Amino acid sequence: MFTSYKEKWDALLMQDKNTPPDDSELLQNFYRDHDNRWLGMLLPRYTLLLLGVCMKYLKNEHEAKDCVQQIFLKVISELHKYPVEHFKSWIYMIAKNHCLMQLRRKDRVPAELREQLTALPDEALEKSRYLERDALLTRMAEAMEQLSPEQKECVSLFYLQKKTYAEISGITGYTMLQVKSYIQNGKRNLRLLIEKR
Repeated sequence: MFTSYKEKWDALLMQDKNTPPDDSELLQNFYRDHDNRWLGMLLPRYTLLLLGVCMKYLKNEHEAKDCVQQIFLKVISELHKYPVEHFKSWIYMIAKNHCLMQLRRKDRVPAELREQLTALPDEALEKSRYLERDALLTRMAEAMEQLSPEQKECVSLFYLQKKTYAEISGITGYTMLQVKSYIQNGKRNLRLLIEKR
């Protein structure tokens, strides 16, 4: 058993001196011992990606940098709740949804909507569909935050992580009957919350 962070890091480096540990190795180590230092090695790799996403939506460097810090805090919190398999796409969606919620709070019109007003008819139709899907995803993300913690966890694992009932039961400690109930009730509540908006 490792006694210090340095020993853990040295052991990883000894595995292959030319290759730093990849994302999945760092996540596995984090899930094994829940030491945030593994995330401290992983998250900086995504700073530029997140900054780019935030700049795309917010068009303000200061706000974008603030959002990156907020997203990192949310990511750390979420990773303590359930495992993530496809980290890059998952963190991208977290960042995108965070930015869209920021824009909604400030009643700012996204750049995509401004572009739609001057687009050609075919482009306008395509952008309209894209914006509708984007708005639906935003509503869904906001609705997810209103579910009970159990429903949110089970729905996320089932629909976003593609876990089976048995896997969710193993991860959460809920019985199979509870998992099924949380997913069904969570799905129904999500639909009601989205339709209400």
